[in-house]
Amino acid sequence: MKAIVHVTLKPGVLDPQGKAIGHALDTLGFSGVGEVRQGKVIEIDLDETDAGKAEATVKSMCEKLLANTVIENYAIRIEA
Repeated sequence: MKAIVHVTLKPGVLDPQGKAIGHALDTLGFSGVGEVRQGKVIEIDLDETDAGKAEATVKSMCEKLLANTVIENYAIRIEA
């Protein structure tokens, strides 16, 4: 199974990299772009056949390492 984890900053947390991306897009002539927020995607191959167990394992990974849950949210998608 494959797990795909999307980690993003929580609303209200400053995002200097997102600001820099937004500024660069404006400089390149892309007008009409509002706020830009950046995040990360993590893909994990798992030796698991049960989707529920896979999701529980990845949730534990997120809570312990992959996401700083004080300032970040995460979403998990399990693919067969």
